[in-house]
Amino acid sequence: MIPGLRVGHWQRIGDGWLTGTTVVLPDAPALAAVDVRGGGPATRDTIALRPGGLRADAIVLTGGSAHGLAAADGVVEWLGGDAPVVPAAAIYDLGRGGVRGNRPDAAAGHAAAATAGPDVAQGCVGAGAGAVTAEMKGGIGAASVALAGGSVVGALAVVNAHGSTLDPATGLPLAAGLGAFGLWVPEPAEHAAAVHALQHPDRPSAGLDLPNTVIGVVATDAPVDHAGLTRAAAAAQRGMARAIRPVHGQTDGDTVFALATGPLGSDPRQAAEVAAAAELAFARAVVHAILAATSVTTGFGHIASYRELYPGATGGAAGG
Repeated sequence: MIPGLRVGHWQRIGDGWLTGTTVVLPDAPALAAVDVRGGGPATRDTIALRPGGLRADAIVLTGGSAHGLAAADGVVEWLGGDAPVVPAAAIYDLGRGGVRGNRPDAAAGHAAAATAGPDVAQGCVGAGAGAVTAEMKGGIGAASVALAGGSVVGALAVVNAHGSTLDPATGLPLAAGLGAFGLWVPEPAEHAAAVHALQHPDRPSAGLDLPNTVIGVVATDAPVDHAGLTRAAAAAQRGMARAIRPVHGQTDGDTVFALATGPLGSDPRQAAEVAAAAELAFARAVVHAILAATSVTTGFGHIASYRELYPGATGGAAGG
């Protein structure tokens, strides 16, 4: 993802479970910021990331709604030390595995932290295990953008969206034009068949009547200050709006953390470049989450993935 960062996942799928936790771990406490939008966030310790606040030792993204924030306790335990700063945000995935009380706890956070490494698994793993969108299975996705000076901006998005990620006219992801995703435009007949399947009366609701949230992290090794990092988090929310419609609703708790692993810097041109890249990377990460997701059948019902609904569009390898 980004030099100086590791990512770990824990998930449990089956036997009444469909949920998980993802931990983003900097090698050293990192400058951090956050942007929270929507009417129903489930977060922890975001006040610590105010201007002049503390550096973050880890960021936790988790399922389980407010109950799942307990996963951060396990990360605190795993980190040790006097008082680790571990902000967290949760999505609503309660009951999607069939048993409403099955949700991440401190042991889940500990396990996710213990698996952290430089490679980032995508799809129905970690906090993306129980994620859905308005139509289909969601997940977790990653993307990055290289900056002119050699630095990188990366994004990690947990797509559990009340809104749609699809262009209703074509069936392509809304942000498909922002990267080389290896997609073909679905044939009209394939698109019509997918729309019919999504409108079938026996299809389980993917959560339109429940709180839904997109959460994630953008990070960079470019030199930025807290103001620039805060703008990057806000820019990632704009990227979310390019890939999902609508966003930031009354039942959404859309939350994006931002981390900087490089030196402090206050060049406004650098900050603007980081923000533009954060917007693009987050939008691409949403698409990757959708393309990497796989269909699942639980006590909640069958939730189809994009690749099941549009097999003709996804014959190429995802890039971007």
